[in-house]
Amino acid sequence: MFTFIVIVFMAFIITFLSTSFLIPRLKRSGITGKDINKPDAPEIPEMGGIAIVAGFSAALLLAIFFNTFNGFTFNIIYLLAAIITIHAVSFIGVVDDLINMPQWLKALLPLFAAVPLVAVKAAVSTQLAIPFFGAIDFGIIYIIILIPLAIAVCSNLTNMLAGFNGMESGMGIVIFAVMSILSFVHGRIEALVISLAMFGSLLAFLFFNRYPAKIFPGDVGNLTIGAALAAVVVVGNLETAGVILILPYSIDFFIKAYNRFPSSKWWGEFKDGKLYPVDEKIRGFAQFIMKRMGGVSETKLVLIFVAIELLFGLISLFLFLKF
Repeated sequence: MFTFIVIVFMAFIITFLSTSFLIPRLKRSGITGKDINKPDAPEIPEMGGIAIVAGFSAALLLAIFFNTFNGFTFNIIYLLAAIITIHAVSFIGVVDDLINMPQWLKALLPLFAAVPLVAVKAAVSTQLAIPFFGAIDFGIIYIIILIPLAIAVCSNLTNMLAGFNGMESGMGIVIFAVMSILSFVHGRIEALVISLAMFGSLLAFLFFNRYPAKIFPGDVGNLTIGAALAAVVVVGNLETAGVILILPYSIDFFIKAYNRFPSSKWWGEFKDGKLYPVDEKIRGFAQFIMKRMGGVSETKLVLIFVAIELLFGLISLFLFLKF
């Protein structure tokens, strides 16, 4: 148990220090974005997700050190495969933050990042444990289709439902807290290490990303959150739990798909301290909440989404702990 606490602490402290280091330097370098949900649209440093990746990576390297020298036993091959996949997706996010790659390319590239996880999963179970139905073996379809799709879908979904102070990190904290519990109970140590590392990193980042945000995660942060979730469900064989946890993001996806994936006006229009849908049109899940609430502050909007994610997290815990 002490080892797990140290992993969370390492992720937290490295992310905290890295974010503090990055904020002034990103600002000086002009790597900023407008906080469009504020009346004066201030320029805020972008690409803060680099700090998340730094803390997350440091924690995983520490776990590998413990595995080598301190008798902390887990399958190091699975963890290394997950690290390579997650870092590959993070690199895609860095490139997108810098040059703004086409949406279709950003959706396609994570498929190739899944290769390390495809390779290791080929040697273990291809079954999905589904509550009330039992285990279903998808065979080769799971390996060559479902794993790459999980990486691509999760990373892109977590990148789409974003843009409000504290939303990405707040919802991510709930996701990885739930996955940590499930991984621990089911004895999936590799998944537990990844979940704890991301939990600690996001908890530290929230100090700077909460309202009013001092830094944004950027695509490098948002894509990494989704990739880490997909890696956890693959190495931990917790796919059904992952599907449940990603449902709020899926709802946002379908609303945006109905609106042909708008590239603008998906944010809120600021009036009298509240956010309203731009042109009174619902273009995403966030704007649906704004309209249903008759206008909502950014802080309350984010808390609503964290609460929604918590609800799905509790459902996942109920089903999987019972199962």
